[in-house]
Amino acid sequence: MERIPVSSSNLCSVGYDPYSQTLEIEFNHGGVYQYAGVPEGEYEGLMSAGSKGQYFHANIKNRYPFIKL
Repeated sequence: MERIPVSSSNLCSVGYDPYSQTLEIEFNHGGVYQYAGVPEGEYEGLMSAGSKGQYFHANIKNRYPFIKL
């Protein structure tokens, strides 16, 4: 999945596949995680958030199943 670099103290890059509703996040510490069943609106909210780290913690973390790649 292609990821887009983002300006964040927590996240390094973000990718999204609308067909499978898979959100892929690379963190600054180096880990890459895929979150399943994430609606496209949630991805758009993350990408437009002033603080991507805060948005991730409030709306994605612990809400969607994930795997570490």
